[in-house]
Amino acid sequence: MKIFSAKDNKELDEYTVIKESVSFYELMERAASAVTYEIISRWRRNTPVVVFAGPGNNGGDAMAVARMLSDEGYAVSVYFFNPTRSASPLAQKNFELLSETSVKAEEVVLTFIPPELTKGVLVVDGLFGVGLNRPLTGGYVSLAQYINESDASVLSIDMPSGLFAEDNSKNDKRGIIKADITVSFQYPKLAFMLEENVEYVGEWRIADIGISPEIIAEKETPLYYVEADDIAPLLKRRNKYADKRQYGHLLLVAGSAGMMGAAVMASRAALRTGAGLVSVHSAACGEEIIQTSVPEAMFIGDSNMNRVTNCSLSKWHNVVAVGPGLGKHRDTLEALTYLLNKANVPLVIDADALNLIAETKGLFAKVPKYSVITPHKYEFDRLFGPNETMYQRLLKAKQIAVEKEITIVLKGANTAVIKPTGDICFNSTGNPGMATAGSGDVLTGIISSLIAQSYAPSDAAVIGVYLHGLAADMALEEESQESLLATDIIKNLGRAFKKLHTYNMK
Repeated sequence: MKIFSAKDNKELDEYTVIKESVSFYELMERAASAVTYEIISRWRRNTPVVVFAGPGNNGGDAMAVARMLSDEGYAVSVYFFNPTRSASPLAQKNFELLSETSVKAEEVVLTFIPPELTKGVLVVDGLFGVGLNRPLTGGYVSLAQYINESDASVLSIDMPSGLFAEDNSKNDKRGIIKADITVSFQYPKLAFMLEENVEYVGEWRIADIGISPEIIAEKETPLYYVEADDIAPLLKRRNKYADKRQYGHLLLVAGSAGMMGAAVMASRAALRTGAGLVSVHSAACGEEIIQTSVPEAMFIGDSNMNRVTNCSLSKWHNVVAVGPGLGKHRDTLEALTYLLNKANVPLVIDADALNLIAETKGLFAKVPKYSVITPHKYEFDRLFGPNETMYQRLLKAKQIAVEKEITIVLKGANTAVIKPTGDICFNSTGNPGMATAGSGDVLTGIISSLIAQSYAPSDAAVIGVYLHGLAADMALEEESQESLLATDIIKNLGRAFKKLHTYNMK
């Protein structure tokens, strides 16, 4: 699913009005109907509803929702904020239509006495929408604070009022309404993907309002929200007569004394994802652990008993993953440096390998093209300098990915995969239970396994992140978020593949 910018929103609407021969009013009615349906499906008809409508078309949406809710038997009160008496024609029209209903509607021009917002009341926020480009001021800030401090439930239309659709680093957070649910029209907004905005957006839902499929297909954007129907067509069919070498040979450089579990999980995940062969180069002390825990993997013992100090490459290895449980010893750094200098196949770099690179001046410059790095936000900041927001990290990651021709997997909720093309793909799967030891090691195994099977590194990253989250979601059928283990994700990889394959049968 494409994610469009705020400035694209008007063009999408205008194209639809012309191409589909509908009026802007009819488009607003579709939007209001979708929001009304969401409310009816969640709140009983005895729920008192208070609608705050702004002077723009977002306010028009809100007042149309008020009218439809009234028709459904809800008791609705509307406050239409029009202090400069310059409301949009559609907002004004929808306010006038309320006179034909039982809705208590008040136009706020000079004075405003706020209604009591108690527990059990539903607030519909339609003050400002996706077009907002400056922080709220004055009375609007006070109203936002009043709503946020109340015990009422809050549903925001398209955007929480006060929140910008993209960059909020210079916004005034006091003037942003905190929604429990945001109903977004046709596509999610970039702001929904960023952790700094989670307390404002709440749960978000997409409402299809019939924007022309043609303009959605034609309009270019570098931002995507990845879902099952995006991933399923990318999966390759396996050849009936293939042998294991056709599915690649992964070299995993991982593990050290006390951290062999990372090598176990990464190698097991790689095998469960379909790699034909997996060789694990690790500290010599790990031989029995690997051979017992992952008998399908081959073991290459380092000359050092407790850590990796050297690493030899074979022409048979078509991808190298490095980092899980590696430790940060000086001679391990020397082995990593050798690997970065000599590897002529894609690398997947994670965990301690990233930390070693961050601590060694000039080492990142040696990361070869087509590599995949998988930092979480703290590792990313150690590598590339501090950032105040995820939005700033994305801008920096995009620049680096394009310049270095690498793929960056910025891990977290809605993990972002930044491709060498500059495209950014946000993941739709996964849950908070994945914030557990070993989850990143499993992801390293999955992505490197897909590269071994001849998927392009950037595609492998997008597919791997989706599979990783899907397997974790499926694990919750038996586990809770609290009890989820990284090994549960591995156990459910097969089910995740099966579910994706069903999409290709439709």
